[in-house]
Amino acid sequence: MAAMAGTILLLLVGETLSSLDQISRGCKRWRSGAQPHGDVCCDECHPGNRLVSHCGANPQDLCTPCEGKTYTQNPKNYKCSRCTQCEGAQVLVEDCTPTTDTRCGCKKGLLCGNDRCSFCLKKCGKGEEPSENRSCRPCANGTFNDQIHQKCKPWRTKCPNPDQIILASGDAFTDNRCVDVSPSSLKQPESDRTKSSWPLLLSVLPSVCLLALCIFLILTVYGLKRKKKTRDKTTNAPIITTATDDPETLIPMECSFHEAQEEHGNSSSESLVSKESQDHLVA
Repeated sequence: MAAMAGTILLLLVGETLSSLDQISRGCKRWRSGAQPHGDVCCDECHPGNRLVSHCGANPQDLCTPCEGKTYTQNPKNYKCSRCTQCEGAQVLVEDCTPTTDTRCGCKKGLLCGNDRCSFCLKKCGKGEEPSENRSCRPCANGTFNDQIHQKCKPWRTKCPNPDQIILASGDAFTDNRCVDVSPSSLKQPESDRTKSSWPLLLSVLPSVCLLALCIFLILTVYGLKRKKKTRDKTTNAPIITTATDDPETLIPMECSFHEAQEEHGNSSSESLVSKESQDHLVA
């Protein structure tokens, strides 16, 4: 057990010494101080070094490299920062160095919550957006998201080009769809127009036939009623006759005819009698 601990300690020391060898030690930029002993003052340490003393006789003694598992990015820090440990849903991407902090990532299906990836959150797909509690929620009505893990955006209210109109409303995944209304875009090939006209014809034809049948039945019923009404008027109409067809007028006319004929006969008889009288007298 002690041997294993010693081995681990040697490895850590070796890594620290190796990282220290890769960086320059001491002060990188200094200037002469105002002290009477000719000291210098450090304005900037080498990367990965922390400031030990601002002024001194030797510039190399003013800064010292950060110890193991610590780092600094400020050339004037008096203290190195502790390296970040990747925990939980985080995974190690790059080890810590005296000049950079540990770089962490997230497990598959998760995303970093900020630039430093200090926490992980669920990856939101299309049609949804990240929420405040680090989960995902669907896009609200009137908004959409067509990218991975992005905020939902409102549907557009007008098309980008003046020759376009909004044809269909969007959904949680797509924006409102625009189409061109120029004559060139509306022109279709003959085959396409033929194909597209058949479904319309088949859907309209039954309605047209039904409408024609209804009109025919209405006209037939109306014609029968009108014919019956005309026949009823003809049957109930009074018979108008002339004066010569009235029996009462016919009878007097007949009587007068006979009387005339009778008078005519009497005249003939009288003429015959007078003629016989004349013949008798002559004889």
